[in-house]
Amino acid sequence: MPKSKSVTVYAYAGCTTCKKALAWLKEHDIDAKVVPIVESPPSAKEIEALMDRSGLQPSKWWNTSGEAYRMLIAERGKDTIAALTKTEVSRLLAENGKRIKRPVLVSADRVLVGFREDAYAVLL
Repeated sequence: MPKSKSVTVYAYAGCTTCKKALAWLKEHDIDAKVVPIVESPPSAKEIEALMDRSGLQPSKWWNTSGEAYRMLIAERGKDTIAALTKTEVSRLLAENGKRIKRPVLVSADRVLVGFREDAYAVLL
């Protein structure tokens, strides 16, 4: 299977993990269209489609170490958030890009959430 050489990456400029992922892509000569996830988060419908392509459960899309997620937990409760449907999670993620685990790499074949060198190497 030919490897993809062009990807879209939803990233946050202040995120060190995003910086590492983008540096890895540059080092491997992979063209990345960077979409600022905070200023231009994907829509709820787009997030649902990305979730399906990623194969990850909706709960794996939360940026659980971020302040936006912690505020949501404080407001609604951890059990309430854990019980949300994919559609509900997608809507809440689309409302605030800082709630989304990042970076989100979108290739022709797959969607990867977070950065792991080994996963990037296999995909790209």
